[in-house]
Amino acid sequence: MKIFVVNPNSTASMTETIRLSAVRAAAPGTQIIVATVAGAPASIEGYADEARAVPGTLDAIRLAEAQGAQATVIACFDDPGLSAAREVATGPVIGICQAGIQVAMTIAARFSIVTTLPRSVPIIEDLVDAYGASRQCRSVRSVNLPVLALEEDPETAFARLRTEIRRAINEDGAEAVVLGCAGMAEMCRALQLETGVPVIDGVSAAVKLAEAMVGGGFATAKTGSFAYPRDKSLMAATHP
Repeated sequence: MKIFVVNPNSTASMTETIRLSAVRAAAPGTQIIVATVAGAPASIEGYADEARAVPGTLDAIRLAEAQGAQATVIACFDDPGLSAAREVATGPVIGICQAGIQVAMTIAARFSIVTTLPRSVPIIEDLVDAYGASRQCRSVRSVNLPVLALEEDPETAFARLRTEIRRAINEDGAEAVVLGCAGMAEMCRALQLETGVPVIDGVSAAVKLAEAMVGGGFATAKTGSFAYPRDKSLMAATHP
């Protein structure tokens, strides 16, 4: 099968981090194709960045499906444009936040999320609520580092992540932790070994869910909310 993994920001080095995580998670025979959204913000840190990233993300999904992609992973933890992507796509579209939360709810009764900047906390809290995980998610924590600092200063990022995960265990009673940024994927395994709890990378979780959806023959429903967008050019031609 062929799975498309799109990085909604324009930082190619982060796309490579995402690709490596996706390839490690993929089963033999699964082809991972990736794309960086040109013209999008360098990182997604807030609602305005999300809005600017969505048009290019939708275009990339259309192109990938035309080239044979059977499912899409949106590799940003804010799940930007997820519902819009499900409108334009035929195959299933998985957001890494929703995937990480679903895996955490399956393997633990209580979990916490650790993200980058404090401004991302309310965005993720809203997603937790929308995905029905408010009771199980005990906190959304921040390491107070910009997204791009994950690559620029990985030692500091790792140390702060380890500290917040340990606080989540001790203060929240978290039995698992979800990493709240795709750029954290390379640190996942080492963080799990050092903290002793399952640490979930949303990219890996989303790839495995995408494989399951394709393998099960599931496609996006097209009779209601996620119906293809109407062609307004035809309407304009018939209603001058």
